[in-house]
Amino acid sequence: MAEKGLEWDGVYIDILKGDQFKPEYLKINPKAVVPTLVHDDLVIPESTVICEYLDHIEPETSLHPSDPWEYAQVRYWTKAVDEELHPACGAITFACSHRHTIMGNMSKDELEEFLSSTPDQSVTVDWRGMKMAIVRQGFEAVGVKEKVKLNDTFLHKMEDALRGQDWLVANRFSIADIALTPYVNRLAMMSLTGMWENGRLPNVEQWFNRIQARPAFTASMLERVPEELTNQLKTNGAKSWPDVAQILEID
Repeated sequence: MAEKGLEWDGVYIDILKGDQFKPEYLKINPKAVVPTLVHDDLVIPESTVICEYLDHIEPETSLHPSDPWEYAQVRYWTKAVDEELHPACGAITFACSHRHTIMGNMSKDELEEFLSSTPDQSVTVDWRGMKMAIVRQGFEAVGVKEKVKLNDTFLHKMEDALRGQDWLVANRFSIADIALTPYVNRLAMMSLTGMWENGRLPNVEQWFNRIQARPAFTASMLERVPEELTNQLKTNGAKSWPDVAQILEID
């Protein structure tokens, strides 16, 4: 919406306090995930669908390519984000940071209520059980190390796609770049930039520098995040970096 110059009002949903489980939010988003777009009387959940909807109602500022082949390339990225990267990001975020915040701020009863409030089908069809395991076991929970490696796999795919060009598809800024930005930024906010810095993935590093230089980035990706959460992600993530580096065999 910032890149398209659209005006909007937002309501912050604090997922670490369980705002997503409140009846009024579950009414518009039964999966208890964010974001949800409410446009007049219409309710549109899911980030990728929201972006497509916004480009349809404001086609003159579309960030989807008009060329069919280029459009298909963009859809490959957004489809992969929905099916693979988003669940992997959820796992690594809880393993690196959220579990420490939750365990430190909740009583045993509050923790049980928080974990059991997750719908059966949320980030993934098995997210309730996975989240419970990650909060309690961290990187030792079944499947978490594989999710860390999957995050890294996507960074390597980006590295290959960016070879010789500034942006992911057809060397033009598009929804593909927007779709990947929150996930790379989440890693950065958790002090995990070692996944691409120090010459490991130079194309990704340069791409993220270009993303950060865009006028819409700071207001959209940083300023809307509460300072407390920013500090939690940074501090907890830094403590978790040795585990991530070991899993990825980064010296």
